Amino acid sequence: MNPVLFLATIFVLALLPPGKLRSETWTGPLNQIAKVGLEGTGNVEAAKAWSKLTQQGPEVIVPILEAMEGAGPLARNWMRSAVETVFDNQLNALKDLPSERIKSFFIDRTNEPNARSLAFDLYRRIDADDANEVIPGFIDDPSPSLRREAVAQLINKGQTLLDEDQKNESIKVLRSALDAAREVNQINDIAELLREQLEQKVDLPRQFGFLMYWDLIAPFDNTERGGFDTVYPPEASFDVTGSYPANGDKNVSWQEYSTSDDYGMVDFNQLFSPLKEVVGYAHTEFTSAKARDAQLRLGCKNAWKIWLNGELIFGRDEYHRGIRIDQYILPVELKEGKNTLLVKACQNEQTQDWTVEWQFQLRITDEAGTAILSTDRKTTPEANASTRRRGE
Repeated sequence: MNPVLFLATIFVLALLPPGKLRSETWTGPLNQIAKVGLEGTGNVEAAKAWSKLTQQGPEVIVPILEAMEGAGPLARNWMRSAVETVFDNQLNALKDLPSERIKSFFIDRTNEPNARSLAFDLYRRIDADDANEVIPGFIDDPSPSLRREAVAQLINKGQTLLDEDQKNESIKVLRSALDAAREVNQINDIAELLREQLEQKVDLPRQFGFLMYWDLIAPFDNTERGGFDTVYPPEASFDVTGSYPANGDKNVSWQEYSTSDDYGMVDFNQLFSPLKEVVGYAHTEFTSAKARDAQLRLGCKNAWKIWLNGELIFGRDEYHRGIRIDQYILPVELKEGKNTLLVKACQNEQTQDWTVEWQFQLRITDEAGTAILSTDRKTTPEANASTRRRGE
């Protein structure tokens, strides 16, 4: 090589940021893994890239975690496996790991939630004591898995206090855990401790802001699943005294309904009996103390649409894909005063036992999942007050 060119090359390389040369050995494979799409497209190339990526040192751990932001679910699986493999290789070889960078990554709430959870799991293997000290800070974390860690810690503390007969302190701790919990199994565990062992009243619907009082109308036709896009009268206007032609010559009218279910389940089958190939509507009002940003958090295994103040917010034409709390999170703007909500729930033609449910649950929260309550919220219904027809 020309001596002048050689010296110029050395000078340019010296100006590059630290790690730039090494990054060229892993950015390509990482970019290849990020291309994995739906149905596994790109998996063959990803396997080769994964092999190259996992031969790298600990410097790739945080960049792979960062790459999980915006990656598809299959690509994230490849990245997760790569991170764990590199980490295990370093740990088994007793080599240094970038513990502070990993900690900084999961502490930063702007990072991708699944990647943050993975980073925390890795860090706990490096320094379990420090990881346990960090957990209380996750109590209001946007990452469900990290929040779950903090709630679990509080449940354990509450149980310990109860075992030590410190009931008042146990109640305080468990109430804090209930405020933070978002997963049904943890909510049930806390409620059971408070209700059965500490003799406390627990109003879960109020705690989480489930909407309990509705007017329902059904059944409209959903033959061949055509009802999802059909505009039936309830979508045009709400009239509590209205009566409309539905299936055949039969007229249907609005019926009062309330639910005492701990998780606010609104069950059309309770009023109208189990039906198939039908559409039902549920209407309610919510009074907001002020105009504000909020979230509608819906759980529904049927096809559904939802309107706020006459504006269609969203809908999904899918059936029987399961139901869970906060399954769908829809950002909205509440206006000050009365807001109207309309939910459309469609039941299809399937007759298997697991397709019988025709129901939904809905709550209104802030962006952290904390309940926003209507200023005129009614008392949570008792069990024997649920499911009543208008005038009964």
